[in-house]
Amino acid sequence: MELIFEKSIAGRKGFCFGPSDVPIHAQIDPKYARTQDAPLPEVSELDVVRHYTRLSQRNFSIDTHFYPLGSCTMKYNPKFTEALARLSGFTDLHPLLAQLSGGEQWTQGALQVLYELEQWMCEITGFSNFTMQPLAGAHGELTGIMLMAAYHKSKGNVKKKYVIVPDSAHGTNPASAAVAGYETLSIPSNKDGGMDLDALKAAVNGETAGLMMTNPSTYGVFEPNISEIADIIHAVDGIMYYDGANLNAVLGRCRPGDVGFDVMHINIHKTFATPHGGGGPGSGPVGVNEKLAKFLPISRVVKHSDGIYALDYDYSESIGYIASFYGNFGLLVRAYAYVLMLGKEGLIETANHAVLNANYIMNKLEPYYKICFDRICMHESVFSASQQAERGVTATDIAKFLIDQQVHPPTVYFPISVPEAVMIEPTETESKQTMDRFIETMIEADKLSQTNPKIFKEFPKTMPVTRPDEVKAARDVKTSFFLAPAEPESS
Repeated sequence: MELIFEKSIAGRKGFCFGPSDVPIHAQIDPKYARTQDAPLPEVSELDVVRHYTRLSQRNFSIDTHFYPLGSCTMKYNPKFTEALARLSGFTDLHPLLAQLSGGEQWTQGALQVLYELEQWMCEITGFSNFTMQPLAGAHGELTGIMLMAAYHKSKGNVKKKYVIVPDSAHGTNPASAAVAGYETLSIPSNKDGGMDLDALKAAVNGETAGLMMTNPSTYGVFEPNISEIADIIHAVDGIMYYDGANLNAVLGRCRPGDVGFDVMHINIHKTFATPHGGGGPGSGPVGVNEKLAKFLPISRVVKHSDGIYALDYDYSESIGYIASFYGNFGLLVRAYAYVLMLGKEGLIETANHAVLNANYIMNKLEPYYKICFDRICMHESVFSASQQAERGVTATDIAKFLIDQQVHPPTVYFPISVPEAVMIEPTETESKQTMDRFIETMIEADKLSQTNPKIFKEFPKTMPVTRPDEVKAARDVKTSFFLAPAEPESS
């Protein structure tokens, strides 16, 4: 597709306001002033509208296509939450207003949203307190590990140096622990996708600071031994950390705070229908039980006996500020509206549909792709395309084929412990008709791998970019911004 500059016609103009009669007193140093006009494209307003509209139509997005992207919960965001987040009463508030003398009277609505959302998150997860400040899931993880460190420091646990993570953990778990100053130990999984308890017991000692895990795990299965795991960690005064990325699978069914976890983050932008991806925005509120509550970041929103909401900074053992002001407020408004709309019954139904959809796809595709764990899955299922790879068709090839079928590929090659991994998460917002079309497409890919495996190297055929040189893209980011097609296999 042409660049906007390539559509430039000398002398063509868009809308112009004409010269301004408002005096301008700004002084610009002449050395910074242009000596000639900027070389901008000369196009009409209609040229601009059509160009960028066409570009937008080339985008894959959750509003236009199915996203069965495992582990990332790319579900549809209802438009009414977008509308409420744009209410002027929220968007026009200056973040410093609540801190000015008398300013709290103008921010009661916003403070109420923060306060009530915290209470709802406590009820949903089984924790006593929350902070809404973290700006992403990984930021929430780091906050949680900082709370873990503050706890051990307050108790004089100077030998605590290891954070344990299962091999099914999200990649940010060991990264967050390392940033906070801990070393990590990985625990392998058993044949059912759960944690190897013997390996865990052998790894735990007085130097264990805590354990990070999500349940259900990245394998898409629920850890049945969670209470025993919590007892093992608590026996050495360790902290149980819950990665809340997969909370959408257990809403109303299991509260992390009730099964032994001490701290968790919630991916608001996964479970509670707010935008996700593209480098932001995100939100990762963190919940804790009573033994960690005093270490939570400041400020915190409190409600006085007269019903007035206010900001409280009086927490002497707080880890301090971890974000400016009050977190990603716009996303929190969206989550507030989403929870308010669904209520308790609706949130439970959300989890029911997430699990039902994932198991429907797993059972339909099991005759064609190797299933990794022969048990009921939760929000996502993990397959291996190893059978197809034996025919010369890799998980990547299948992903490229799906692109031509107007389906965003599932996650491939993760978890890394599964050869030719294909991880599928349909989410609760997808219809049976959409999933049936996806299932048919996956079956078509399997059948084509048997009759014409070589054709997969040609996919995708319909996209502006076909097959980029992925090795070059990974190793030489600067020069691979515009990627050339990969060399043929024979080269």
